[in-house]
Amino acid sequence: MKHKRNWIIAIILSAAAGFVALQNVNAPTHDDAPPNAVLTITAEISTATETLTPAYEGCAYVWAYHDAPELTEKLDAAVRAMNEQAGARASLFGEDCIYADGQSTFGAMETDFYVRLPVDDMAAEETFGNWMAQVLPIITQIPREQIQGNYGFVEFWFEKNEAENIILRVPVQRYLDEGQDKTGADLFRMFYSQP
Repeated sequence: MKHKRNWIIAIILSAAAGFVALQNVNAPTHDDAPPNAVLTITAEISTATETLTPAYEGCAYVWAYHDAPELTEKLDAAVRAMNEQAGARASLFGEDCIYADGQSTFGAMETDFYVRLPVDDMAAEETFGNWMAQVLPIITQIPREQIQGNYGFVEFWFEKNEAENIILRVPVQRYLDEGQDKTGADLFRMFYSQP
């Protein structure tokens, strides 16, 4: 233990001697001093602390979901017009850019949709697919300027009760590319994977 302490003291003394030597090398010269005069240089160590200001003025990105109230209102009304017990909402997925002062801005990457339908028969794949075939065109006909970011997905909830439900996601672009000509059980099975 004493050996370590001696080494630490030696390192500190060496650092202090190096500091003083650097001060002497960088000290101003006195041209008016006699040639044999001895100059005394005193080194002062400042104990004042400097207040640092952050140099980085960017933000931290965090995944985020935000409601899309206007789009939700329109979609929900269209879905309820087909079935009063059904419901729908729209949500924006993207990133919140959070600044050091707590402010944030949101950048939407995609618009997602959620559609719920109460059902009595959990095996009614034909009915589920026909419901999907009615809802998906409503979503794809929303004017593109009302969709923030890319098309995301439509998540369908077929619910008998809290314990019995089927949830499946339909990527909107995949539906546009491959599923527009399908209905009924064919459309349902295209996107549903049995658990």
